[in-house]
Amino acid sequence: MAMITVEGKGSFEVEEGKKLVLALEDNGVDILHRCGGNARCTTCIVDVQDGEAGEMGEAEAAVRSTKGIDNPSHRLSCQIHVHEDLTVQPLKTVSSTGLDAGPRPQD
Repeated sequence: MAMITVEGKGSFEVEEGKKLVLALEDNGVDILHRCGGNARCTTCIVDVQDGEAGEMGEAEAAVRSTKGIDNPSHRLSCQIHVHEDLTVQPLKTVSSTGLDAGPRPQD
C-alpha cells in the first residue's frame, strides 16, 4: 500500500498500481477527468509535490507538449499508477471550473 497526501484532504492509503485519478476520486478529492482518463484533455493535472510519480509514457508526454505543459512536477493523474507514497495537489477541480468531473476513467 502507498500513502497519498493531498493538502486540505489529508492522507489515505491506496493499493499499489491503482491509477492516481481513481484513488483521488474514490477518496473524495475534487478532481476533473473530462476525457475519461485517456491522456487527451489534461484536466486531471496535479502538482506532484513529493514522491516519485514514475516514468512518463508517450501519451502523456505528447499531450503535455501539445498543451504547453513544461513544469516537470505537473503530471496527469490518469497516467500515474501509484507505486509509492506521493503528495499531490490537483490543479483543476470541479469546484474551481464549474464543470462536471467527466466520465470515470477505467481501472
